Amino acid sequence: QLQVVQSGGGLVQPGGSLVLSCTVSTFAVDYYAYGWFRQAPGKEREGVSCIDSDGSTHYTDSVKGRFTISRDNAKKTVYLQMNNLKPEDTAVYYCARSFFANIVCNGEGPRGKDDWGQGTQVTVSE
Repeated sequence: QLQVVQSGGGLVQPGGSLVLSCTVSTFAVDYYAYGWFRQAPGKEREGVSCIDSDGSTHYTDSVKGRFTISRDNAKKTVYLQMNNLKPEDTAVYYCARSFFANIVCNGEGPRGKDDWGQGTQVTVSE
């Protein structure tokens, strides 16, 4: 199995909500920082949100007030709650992890393939 596995996503109407999840096969899930990234066709990948190992959260301006990142260490799962979705949120969303918060909070994500989820499509449309 993959080290980082995503679920959720799909087609939703504007204004609707979705929850993405990211399960990790590690006993030390709380030692990592986790980030959510997204990439639309023809566009650069962008960071959406991240949560540090100390629980601090960060969001890109376009999703502030609409998205919430959280994690459940017991379930080894990181979530992205997405509310009031807009068509411009349409993209493939990726979960990623790193021991270093800057890599997922201020950088372009980790180098290691095993540190990324497989991606899940989110489409916001009527």
